[in-house]
Amino acid sequence: MPLRQLHQSDLEESVRTYGDGCPAAHALDLVGERWSLLIVRELLLGPKRFTDLRGGLDGASANVISQRLRELESHGVVTRRRLPPPAASKVYELTEWGRELEGVIVRLLRWGARSAGMPLDTPIGADALILSLRGLFMPVAAQGFDAAFELWIEDRPFIAEVLDSSLILAPGRPEHPHAVIRTDPETLKRLTLGGRSLDVSLHAGRITVQGDQAMAERFLGMFRLPEPAAASRIDGDLT
Repeated sequence: MPLRQLHQSDLEESVRTYGDGCPAAHALDLVGERWSLLIVRELLLGPKRFTDLRGGLDGASANVISQRLRELESHGVVTRRRLPPPAASKVYELTEWGRELEGVIVRLLRWGARSAGMPLDTPIGADALILSLRGLFMPVAAQGFDAAFELWIEDRPFIAEVLDSSLILAPGRPEHPHAVIRTDPETLKRLTLGGRSLDVSLHAGRITVQGDQAMAERFLGMFRLPEPAAASRIDGDLT
C-alpha cells in the first residue's frame, strides 16, 4: 500500500518555527499551534481516548487532532499507552513535563477571563469548566467554611472539597460529602460564573442537590469572573 503523498502544506507544517532563541519562542514552537494547548487542557485531569478528546474539542477535525497529538508526542509533551484488559483501549496522557503546563493554562484562563469580549454564551466542556473553576475560586469567600461535595457533571463525578480556604477539585468521589450536586456544564457555568440563582435552576430541573442545600449554595458562590481589563486607549496621531 503506497504511502500518502505529502502536500506542500504538510511539509510547511512539519518545519514551522519562529527561529528565535528565546525560550518563550521555543515553547510556542512546541505548543503554540492552534488546538495544541486545548489538547493539553483536555488531558490535565487524566488520560483520555481519542474519541473522548474529540468530544471536548468540537471545533477541531479528527485529522487536526491526530496531527497535533503526533506533534505533542514527538516533542515529549504527550505520550500514549494501552490500558490493560478488559478495557484494552489506547489512551493519551501528559508526560510529567507536559503536566507542568497546568499552571500556564490556569494563568492563561484567568487572563482571558478579564477580556471584555469573553464569550459567556459559548458552550464549555466539563474539563475546561473544572479548570476554570480552579482558577476563578475566591479563597476569601471560603473563610471559615470546610465542606466536601460530590459534584456530577453529566455522567462524570468530581470531588469538590473546600478546606482552610483552599479548593480541591478533581475527578473522583469523596467518602462523606455534605451534598451531592448533579448538573450539566452550562448550568454549572451560569451558577458559578454567570450569577444565576440556585433556586431558579432547581425549579427548572437543571440541577439537583441531595443533602445540605445551603452549604451547596454557598459553595457555588465561591467563584467569580475577575474585573474586565480596562480598554486600551490610544491618543494622538501615530503617523
